[in-house]
Amino acid sequence: MVVSALLFNGCQKTSTSSSTNGSSGVAPTATATPDAFAATRAIFEKNCVTCHQKTGEGGPVKLEDGTKLKVPSLRAGHALNHPDSDFVKQITKGGDGMPAFKDKLTPEQINELVRFIRHEFQGGQTPPAEPMKSPMKNMK
Repeated sequence: MVVSALLFNGCQKTSTSSSTNGSSGVAPTATATPDAFAATRAIFEKNCVTCHQKTGEGGPVKLEDGTKLKVPSLRAGHALNHPDSDFVKQITKGGDGMPAFKDKLTPEQINELVRFIRHEFQGGQTPPAEPMKSPMKNMK
């Protein structure tokens, strides 16, 4: 009888100690996944959303000075067929109504914008291969 009382108490202590050992009866809280593009998202919001829209769709835009632009989509069409170097060049130098950002953004920020566009608006699509440079181009 004494033996069964010790076993009973021992089982109770084991189950009690295991229930208090890290398990408080409260469901574990989910941890948020950090946004790898948080800083770049802010750059896009500040510099690109006015013309390319928050969704990257582009479309007709009327600027504050009255200029009307037809801004291309970053999600479809030509944007899917351009290698990263074309995006870098366009963001850096501007053209076709787009301002140059070479004096506003660092090369690292521009490269991160290209990665952000590929991830956010193109579903992580692998960019097209860079065009080959002619080996004869610099020979004279």
